[in-house]
Amino acid sequence: MIYAFIACQLFVVIFIAFHDWIPLGRLNNLAGIRAVDSLARRVIVTVLSALPYAIGLAGSIYYAATEYPAWLDWLLWVSYGIGLYGMLRAWWIPYLLIPDPARAARYQQRFDQTHAFLPTRNGIRPDTLHVSFHAVYLVLVALLVKITIID
Repeated sequence: MIYAFIACQLFVVIFIAFHDWIPLGRLNNLAGIRAVDSLARRVIVTVLSALPYAIGLAGSIYYAATEYPAWLDWLLWVSYGIGLYGMLRAWWIPYLLIPDPARAARYQQRFDQTHAFLPTRNGIRPDTLHVSFHAVYLVLVALLVKITIID
């Protein structure tokens, strides 16, 4: 179970660190990202977003064979809790519940021509790359519950 958790964490760190930087065919739109976000903004957002997850991953690897110390449990819960809130706020609440026209306009530019299998709702169409990321993230949170609360 711990190795599945670490694998999911690794995926999250790699996704956050690289999805706005390397071309992934129809899974991302680097030109659209560059059009709405400056280089400085992308660097700052990438570093600040990836850092807590990278620290959590390093700690999880280091303590994989033992019980996680309290600081690591706290870091994992805070970072993945904030990330889950962000995922809901940035994607699923505006998609399913409360329209956000400004976000929809920004996403239409950032994610133009990316592959998606979900229909557009409220001007937002979650792309395949982000839906896949969110699925792995939810598995990771379920594993975090199992590892830190149930065991």
